[in-house]
Amino acid sequence: MITIENFRKLALSFPNATEEPHFEKTSFRVKKKIFATFDGKNNHAVLKLNEIDQSVFCASSEKIFYPIPNKWGKQGWTIVELSRVRPEMFEDALIRSYETVASQKK
Repeated sequence: MITIENFRKLALSFPNATEEPHFEKTSFRVKKKIFATFDGKNNHAVLKLNEIDQSVFCASSEKIFYPIPNKWGKQGWTIVELSRVRPEMFEDALIRSYETVASQKK
């Protein structure tokens, strides 16, 4: 299981990553843009993935990775069930999320 401590340590290990509140959640940002949020109440993360990465992760396990069921999900925002995801799979998804946002032009 991924804890907030694991999540925070990994997310803040990326260059220029910061942690900021986002409503009732914790967000992790690069270039002032969110690449991940942690929702402790529901024990899940939301990651910003590109279309290909989102389809690959969601196809690998629909009970662990799934798009947010609205327009945000169509833009790559993907829910990750932290109690079910393997740490190495979560790390891979978080890296891809960070890279997706860090590579975007302002």
